Amino acid sequence: MQHWRTWHRPLVLFAAAMAVTTVVSGVGLLVDDRVLAGSAIWFKPFKFAASFVMYALALAWMLTLLTRGRRIGWWAGTVVALASFVEMVIIVGQVVRGKRSHFNNATPFDASLFAVMGATIVILWAATLVIAILLLRARIADRASAWAIRSGVFLALAGAAIGFLMTQPSAEQRAAGNLDTADVVGAHAVGVPDGGPSMPLTGWSTTGGDLRIPHFVGMHALQLLPLFLLVLITLAPRFARLRDPRVRLRLVRVASGAYAAVTALVAWQALRGQPLIHPDGATLTAAALVLAATAAGTYGALRVRSGAHPSPSATKELTS
Repeated sequence: MQHWRTWHRPLVLFAAAMAVTTVVSGVGLLVDDRVLAGSAIWFKPFKFAASFVMYALALAWMLTLLTRGRRIGWWAGTVVALASFVEMVIIVGQVVRGKRSHFNNATPFDASLFAVMGATIVILWAATLVIAILLLRARIADRASAWAIRSGVFLALAGAAIGFLMTQPSAEQRAAGNLDTADVVGAHAVGVPDGGPSMPLTGWSTTGGDLRIPHFVGMHALQLLPLFLLVLITLAPRFARLRDPRVRLRLVRVASGAYAAVTALVAWQALRGQPLIHPDGATLTAAALVLAATAAGTYGALRVRSGAHPSPSATKELTS
């Protein structure tokens, strides 16, 4: 892995700022008892800041892997950092004012801030797409690494795109969430109003669907799939089969497919107005099929094939 000093500096600086914001928001959760839309007022900046730390650092590292278009990648990463920074400034600023940041159409000023947030998210998504395309063109020697990185960034883009559904509420969201008023122009929940009973820590609805779930799951593929490969590489000296780069590649492919299936499953569940913790028979059946396919794929990936042995160079590289 490249030394962290070579990572994309604007993204690293943004991640550092978000780490500080996470701490400040955590203090706010302890000392500020205000509640907004059914949640502690500092909960949103806390979640966003913590998520941005992981997102920015993952992209900052991935940009060091580019072999072509490095300058374009640098500018794309800088755009991600700037757009994300503007997003967080508005979120924290609205908390200080005691106002909601997302979906707020109560005053012209609030509506303008939300419009700016919408624009920054589109810009962030487009800049990340540029990075994803550059990563597709990059020469990454290890095929498992290439697969984990590329599938991670594209699944993250898919997860981020689910956020756009929140700003275009369905008829069910409008009926349940009183969204026909002029003050609100979107919703997280499906089938129930925003701000109802929710899960601890995440704030996800326990009485209806919640689009934040597939949004969260998809976006964090950016970190989790490369981390999965890192775990395989760490375990390779102890487990002979994992020393074979072909086995790691097959396992990463299975993990990527399973991750995509889970993201699609929780999106389908949310869009049907169903809480994550109260799945119906159709959801449980789909989950069982995903689990069975993943288990079968894992078995196939680990199964010893005739004549398949880890290459000496790959084994030496992993154990050195």
